[in-house]
Amino acid sequence: MRIVIAEDAAVIRAGLREILTDRGHEIVAAVGDADALLAAVGAHEPDVAIVDVRMPPDHTDEGLRAAIAIRRAHPKVGILVFSQYVETRYAADLLSMGSGGVGYLLKDRVADVAEFNDAITRVAAGGTALDPEVVSGLLNATRHGAAVDALTPREHDVLALMAEGRSNGAIAGRFCVSERAVEKHISNIFSKLGLPPSDSDHRRVLAVLAFLNDR
Repeated sequence: MRIVIAEDAAVIRAGLREILTDRGHEIVAAVGDADALLAAVGAHEPDVAIVDVRMPPDHTDEGLRAAIAIRRAHPKVGILVFSQYVETRYAADLLSMGSGGVGYLLKDRVADVAEFNDAITRVAAGGTALDPEVVSGLLNATRHGAAVDALTPREHDVLALMAEGRSNGAIAGRFCVSERAVEKHISNIFSKLGLPPSDSDHRRVLAVLAFLNDR
């Protein structure tokens, strides 16, 4: 994949470049601030942009605001926020802007290079990859409406794992149940959230967005 990295810490930026290059990806740009990120994405139209939340000049939310701007201007570019911090409001805003292709991982919790690479691949393919702590923060900040309240506790748990980007097999393994049981839970979730079969919509992503954005 063609990737843009936006990270103000030079050591981390170099480390990400090396890790991803070793995995066969092309780093088309590695920059240290939000303005350079916007310019790089405009110039290269990468498959994925990996974006730190806090970058110069103020080290507050420049990266997330740039990610939202990219989502508006380049909706086909996957966005993977890679940060030390959970910013639930901006994460929800970013998730609400399209049908997928978004991830939010915490730096301190990414210890497995293969898992990190898998998250990038899911985001590039239009899926989601959310850190469990980010999901927890989003759910805690959510005011559930009637449709979401209709979900059972197990369906809530299944949907939270879907938000992390987990496959049916991975969800089944987490709960020690069959994939068929997980498929039934997901079918019930789609039904309760009013998501009928569709040739054009990614229902897993739409279900996650409905869950997280109902606040």
